[in-house]
Amino acid sequence: MRALKGKLAFVPGGYGGIGAAVCRALAGAGARVIVAGRDLSKATRLARRIRGIPLQLDVRDTPSIEAALKPFRRIDLFVNCAGVSREQRIDEVTEEAWDHVLGTNLKAAMFLAQAVARRQKRGGKQVQLLSVRARLGLRGRGYSTYCTSKGGLVMLVKQHASELGPRGICVNGVAPTVVRTEMGAHWLKNPKTRAWLEERIPLGRVAEQQDVVGAVLFFCSPAADYITGQILYVDGGLTASQ
Repeated sequence: MRALKGKLAFVPGGYGGIGAAVCRALAGAGARVIVAGRDLSKATRLARRIRGIPLQLDVRDTPSIEAALKPFRRIDLFVNCAGVSREQRIDEVTEEAWDHVLGTNLKAAMFLAQAVARRQKRGGKQVQLLSVRARLGLRGRGYSTYCTSKGGLVMLVKQHASELGPRGICVNGVAPTVVRTEMGAHWLKNPKTRAWLEERIPLGRVAEQQDVVGAVLFFCSPAADYITGQILYVDGGLTASQ
């Protein structure tokens, strides 16, 4: 349980539903955690509880990423939990929504990973949070921007794993189905939508935050030292049967 003792972990989106659970778990495993996000007060509250480091960071402001990380000469673990969704059907998608979602979910992932890689001269772990929508479209809903951003992340993970492998840096992705968080609440508060979701998932339930955390901790741990370029679908069997 202390396998990450002495490691410095950087978690953008660290005070969100999944992000906060990841930060707490990393700290519990012994890592010192940089809790990053736009709202410094939220980052600070969580950082105090886990004895971490708060960091104000807007992931869509690319030049600010390198500037924000300037005080840190070394980062061992990077878990990117920053992400947004805008649901618009194909004939309603706006350029503003497209740029916002792709800018947050894909462009920011690229330049966050770049800044971290500069601080991982030899060895380290990078984990991107994706979604089953990286692999599956969704009938009846407007998910063009979201699915495209998460699908692009699959190839970003594979390419970064290929480039960083010679330096001993492992890059992987965790792709859950709907998780019981504030972001997933709109799926779960409607009884019909919730029943539809649970009927499609072989295990018969949506993901809990700890389901996702377990996969993240695995990829950050020494147990995954020979695993890179992989996407782990934490989906209760959804992608096995769709």
